[in-house]
Amino acid sequence: MTKRINLALQGGGAHGAFTWGVLDTLLQEPEIEIAAISGTSAGALNGAAVKSGLSQGSNAAAIDTLAWVWEKVGAITDPTFTPWLNMFSPQAVSAILETSIPFLAGDAYSRAVSPYASGPFYKNPLQDIVSELHFDSICDDNGPAFHICATNVRSGKIRVFTGDEISPEAIMASACLPTMFRAVEIQDPTTGKQEAYWDGGYTGNPALFPLFAPDLPRDIVIVNINPLHRDEVPTTARAIQNRINEISFNSSLFRELRAIDFVQRLLHRDMIGGDAFKDVLIHMIADDELMRQLSVATKVIATPQVMHQLRMAGQHAAQNFLRDAIDHIGEDSTLDLRGMFE
Repeated sequence: MTKRINLALQGGGAHGAFTWGVLDTLLQEPEIEIAAISGTSAGALNGAAVKSGLSQGSNAAAIDTLAWVWEKVGAITDPTFTPWLNMFSPQAVSAILETSIPFLAGDAYSRAVSPYASGPFYKNPLQDIVSELHFDSICDDNGPAFHICATNVRSGKIRVFTGDEISPEAIMASACLPTMFRAVEIQDPTTGKQEAYWDGGYTGNPALFPLFAPDLPRDIVIVNINPLHRDEVPTTARAIQNRINEISFNSSLFRELRAIDFVQRLLHRDMIGGDAFKDVLIHMIADDELMRQLSVATKVIATPQVMHQLRMAGQHAAQNFLRDAIDHIGEDSTLDLRGMFE
């Protein structure tokens, strides 16, 4: 029996290679059908690759497009290099990057100098990748519904792009870190005005509400790549900045999950009618233990070793999810929201 799910794909720069591994595995599972995708930043890029293949009716095409995207980012998929890619732990690579002169200089520069200071020499680094994606397939009505989240700079509100609204600019907007990239300007179809957008992680990382549509299945599988919890209180300047980044990019997800928990309790106590709200089921695929070993440095610097290990970890996490949770799909949640918020 086919299990239909919605995917919610978090953003997190090069850490999105974990999501690549998760999607690799889910796309090879014949029991799983992806009905809808909501993605932010790296999640938007991953989602676009999957949508492109599935709209053509091919899981294999989706897998190949994912590999192509991440090879463009800098990943190495040739198994000949696997022993070398496993030579250093993610934690060791993260520590080396964090203390390297190029990273420290680049980080200091981004905090002191506006991306607008580069004048006519500026170019969004994602432009060459996203411009080669097949947007006829990505915007097609076939395959899963697809949504991309970005943050309107002027209003601070979330903007969800879907259907024909999805473009190279929409993906770049969803991944636009304001200290590194210029805001991406896209015309608002309602007002006709040019609006500026920053990273969608500030307002929806990822947005879950597009997945509440009545025609979609109840199950939402969140692929989480920002650690929800850290035992140690950060004390160094670098660790403090890293944890601020994680909390900022998890806050919108927490808000939506808390709202879902509240509605679920009302529904289960018969305090509101079932027709008024959808009783969604929440699942999560994550590897907080691995992600806690990494940092902002491994998010912004695409390192082949780290991306390889993240992909392998994503494949393993997805295999565990399929083993432990596939029978729960359509029946009940496997993420304990009550325990999360108590």
